[in-house]
Order: sequence, then structure tokens, then C-alpha cells
Amino acid sequence: MISIGILTSHAGTTAQAVIDACRDGRISGRISVVISNNSDAEVLRRAEAAGLPRRHLSRQTHQEPRLLDEAIRDELAARGAGVVLLAGYMRKIGPQTLTTYDHRVINVHPALLPGHGGQGMYGRAVHEAVIKAGERVSGATVHLVTENYDEGPVLARREVTVDPGDDAASLEAKVRIVERALLVDTLAALSRGEISLPARAGGQANSAGAGQLS
Repeated sequence: MISIGILTSHAGTTAQAVIDACRDGRISGRISVVISNNSDAEVLRRAEAAGLPRRHLSRQTHQEPRLLDEAIRDELAARGAGVVLLAGYMRKIGPQTLTTYDHRVINVHPALLPGHGGQGMYGRAVHEAVIKAGERVSGATVHLVTENYDEGPVLARREVTVDPGDDAASLEAKVRIVERALLVDTLAALSRGEISLPARAGGQANSAGAGQLS
């Protein structure tokens, strides 16, 4: 089984989908901790209701970026997180956390990478860019996080059709449905050893098998 640390910022609907999937056995794993950079985020109440460890860590608790990064890394490690999931987390991951969790930080992006990614490409802005580009297909991408926005290795993608009458709002609604399902399916495949993560820095194998992500 895998142990998942979740970083998230707002309502936590994506986090809730993963919590539910762990609880009902679709994902063979557990949520080790939920961390939010927003002290009033609904996701912290969701975590409390599920009986999960939860923390608020942000610039309010640690004004210096290096210390905040260190605190996040240490909290994840202390709770035994094997992989880190960004579920609507609206901050860039710091270098200490990325180094400790090299090739183990997972994000879902609301478009088919490598297209329509990069700094500032999140939320409605992504779908507006897809419509403006005249794309006929969009979707969601689960990928590993690196120091550069949306450039990490792709683990899975799922497509949706961009219909002639779609605008950014209607496309966003379609993508949201598949992006949560894709994320849960990808984490489930990781937990069953059906997907292996790339080797970590230094050449250490990074299999998705039990005992290596827990």
C-alpha cells in the first residue's frame, strides 16, 4: 500500500475523492497527512471529519520561504508520506521538499501536457487557452512535479472532446469530471504496482510496489 501526503489550498474536492478512494479500497493506501496553506480551507474540515492528521503551514506560520519548505518536508516525512499529492495546491513546491520527494510529487493538470502548461496556467486560464487555440481535444494529465512548472514525466492522460459550442466554463466542467477519476485511477494503479515511478536521483529504483512508497 502507499502512504499519501496531500497538499491543498481550498475546498478540497479532489482531496476528498482520494480520501474516499482510500477508505473504500479503490486505492490500496492511506492518507498520512493533509497540509493546507490556507488556515480557513474547507479541506482541513474535511480531513478532521475523516479523522486524518491535518496541518496549516503557510507564510503566516513561516515567513521565510526556506523555513516553510523545511517545515512542509519535515511534516510529510514525520507522518510517513511516501508520495505527495498536489490537490489544488496554489504554491510552488520548495527545493527541499522536491529533493526529499524526488519523482514522488504528483499533480493533476487540467489539459493534455505538454500543451497548455507552465507558470500561470491553472484553473479557468487553462481552458481559455485551449478554446483560444482551437483545440478539438483536451483532457487531464497526471504528472510528476519538478522544479519547472508542468514539465515532469507524464504518468497518465485522459481525453475529452472540445465541442464547437464549448466555452471555458463548459470545458472546465467536463475536464473536472475526468481529472478526478483519472487521478484516483492512477493512484490506484500505483498502489497495485501497475505503474512504476522513474528512478530517483542517484539511480535508486522507485517502484510503486508495497514497501517502497509507504
